[in-house]
Amino acid sequence: MAVKATLLLCDAAQVCDGKLYILGGGWSMTVAGMAPMAIAMRLELAWSEAPTPHHWELVLQDESGEQVTIETPDGPQPVEIRGDFQLGTPQGVPLGSDIPLNLAVTIGPLPLPANSRYRWQLVIDGEAGESWQAQFSTLAPPQFAPQGGPQAQVPPGPRPVD
Repeated sequence: MAVKATLLLCDAAQVCDGKLYILGGGWSMTVAGMAPMAIAMRLELAWSEAPTPHHWELVLQDESGEQVTIETPDGPQPVEIRGDFQLGTPQGVPLGSDIPLNLAVTIGPLPLPANSRYRWQLVIDGEAGESWQAQFSTLAPPQFAPQGGPQAQVPPGPRPVD
C-alpha cells in the first residue's frame, strides 16, 4: 500500500476544517499514569488508494513489541484505538497527487508502570509501516516533601519595604 504516515505525541490535538491543531507536541517522556495524551497523525495516500475504504488501528506495544493490556471490569483488554476512512479524490487536486488526511486521537491517563518504554504502532489495512510509530518512556511520579517539614530560613540582610 502506498501510504506515508507521521505520528506525533502531544498533550492535545484536534482536526478542524482539515487542519491539525496540536498543543504540547513532540514529547517522548511522560509521568506514569498521570497525564492524558493525544496522537496527531498525518497520512498521505497515493491517488489510487484514495477511493478505497481503509481500516486503521493504533496499538500500544511494550519495548519488546508485545501488545499492552490493562485491567478493566471485563478483564484484561488490549490498549488499541480503531477507525475507518475513505477519502475519494478531491476536486482541484492534480491527478496523481498524494491525498492528505489528518487525524487526532485523545487518550485518557493509562495505568502504565514507571521506567518503561512503549510505542504506539499504526496499522492500516493489516500493514504496519516501519516508521508508522510514536515511542515514549514513562517516568516515576515526582516525590514531594511531606507537609510540616522544616521552615524556610530567611537570610539575614536588608528586607524590601512594603
